[in-house]
Formats: sequence, structure tokens, C-alpha cells
Amino acid sequence: MGKALPEIVRADEWAPLVIRIDYTDDAAWGEVVAALARAVEGEREWEAAVHLVEDRRWDGVTGEEAVAAAARDEELSVVFLADGVTMRSPLRPLLALDLGADDDEDLDPVYYQELIDSPPPREVRVVPAAVHMVHGNLQLANVDFSEFAEEAAADPDGVVRDVTVSSASSGSLPHPGP
Repeated sequence: MGKALPEIVRADEWAPLVIRIDYTDDAAWGEVVAALARAVEGEREWEAAVHLVEDRRWDGVTGEEAVAAAARDEELSVVFLADGVTMRSPLRPLLALDLGADDDEDLDPVYYQELIDSPPPREVRVVPAAVHMVHGNLQLANVDFSEFAEEAAADPDGVVRDVTVSSASSGSLPHPGP
């Protein structure tokens, strides 16, 4: 690792970890923080807890460095980075990085050669409104990271969107539920 990064101590394993690694636009960062807070207003009955890391020692950190630092938290399955793309795009998509990537390192090639040759995606863009949904589903192991990558690939902007928010605003997606 190129930089000595501070340890991340989260008080709540159910709070998504969002690390700011780009400090070029404070107004854009403010929009991200506001969007994360708004993400659970309305029909939902749970609090919008997010663990935000805003420390200039993270400025310019690569995805690999962030994954290595965040992976020290064994309970964490995904980390969200506010990078240059986040700051420049009007959607403010965060870069979600899968922390389970090392789970595939010791696969037996006799049985898992296809997976070794074509590893699943380990990063995806997520709009702030979907951060809680992505994090929660990965923490509970309800959804694999690759399923979110497929969802982003099918999106015209290449991002994962919160189905509840999308369906309420566009009317095009079905409302999840029983």
C-alpha cells in the first residue's frame, strides 16, 4: 500500500461505509451526503445510518488501497467510495467495491476453472439512494455482488438504482413486496 491509512472503526455493522477519496468538489460531496440521508425518507421505517469517512488522508487513494484498508473489518462485505466520477456525474454514483474478492483465491482449478478464468465483477456504480439497499442485501447475503453488477449493466446509465425509489419516480419497475 502506498499510503498509511487510518483504521476505520465502525460502531454499527449495518451502517454502509462511505469513504470520500476525492476532494475536488465540496458542493458535490454535500449532495452525496444529503442524498444518502434522504434515501430512507418516505415509506421506509428505518434510520439512514451511514458511516462517512471524510479525512484528507484518504485523498487520491486507489480502489485497491481502500479495499485493503476496509477489509480489516471482517464484518464488512462492501465499501463505497466517493471518487472523481462521483463528484463529476450528476447522478453522484458511488463506486461499490466487493470485499469478498479474496474468497475465490484458493479455488481448486479441477472444479472451478471457469470461475478462475472469468472472475465475477468486483466493482459497480451505485446511486446514493441505493446504497442502503445494496449494503443490506450483501450483509445479509440475500444477493451476490454479481447480481448488482448485472443490474447496473442493464441500466442505461450503468448504475444500480434503488428499486423502491425508481418505481416511485418512474412507475416502470414493480414495487417489491409480498
